[in-house]
Amino acid sequence: MVMTLSGRTYDYIKGEVLLFDKPYGWTSFDLVGKVRNFLCRELKIKKLKVGHAGTLDPLATGLMILCTGAATRQVEALQVQEKEYTATLKLGAVTPSFDRETDESQWFPADHIGEELLREVLNGFLGEQEQVPPAFSAVKINGKRAYEHARAGKEPDLKPKKIVITSIGLISWRLPEAVISITCSKGTYIRSLARDIGIKLGCGAYLTGLRRTRSGNYCVKEAMNFEEFRSLVNTTENNNT
Repeated sequence: MVMTLSGRTYDYIKGEVLLFDKPYGWTSFDLVGKVRNFLCRELKIKKLKVGHAGTLDPLATGLMILCTGAATRQVEALQVQEKEYTATLKLGAVTPSFDRETDESQWFPADHIGEELLREVLNGFLGEQEQVPPAFSAVKINGKRAYEHARAGKEPDLKPKKIVITSIGLISWRLPEAVISITCSKGTYIRSLARDIGIKLGCGAYLTGLRRTRSGNYCVKEAMNFEEFRSLVNTTENNNT
């Protein structure tokens, strides 16, 4: 079924690349499932391929690229593109998950932290490096997700992976919080980066907020939320009747 709105043709079966602003609390699979179910219902079809080009944690917001129909063949190429994030870190404390999924477990003095030290430490993360993924992650170990081991009280054996950080900078800070911008390669865990920044600062840190603002040439400013997408599909359908 082809839909037309203001001269733009939408063919979700032949394939579309859709930009969404994922809300806080939704998993990546929540968004994919809602889009797939909605389109199947509106198009009156039983099945439709819908895939995403890079996950976001439930506690993160921002750009997710979804592909429908034959456009799902583009997923792999889209996944490898450079990503850009805005992250908020809390200094002086750590959590087992490196974010707000778990409670603070240790606390450290952070009075020695100043802007000069922050910028110096951040600059030290530029370039190619090895990063250990979080224990509370979807990395597979012996057929099980790392977070399954972690939630069972076991320490998963996680191997470091090569990542590249092409830019990192301080946007603002006021103890105990610091807001930073990161441009990085596919597979970079910003939660792990928060942990590593805390270690280098000597005060611990964890991620309290994360927003993906860009992936390749696609920006979150071009993205829509799910309700806007529903309205778009309904409008195009009405215009075709």
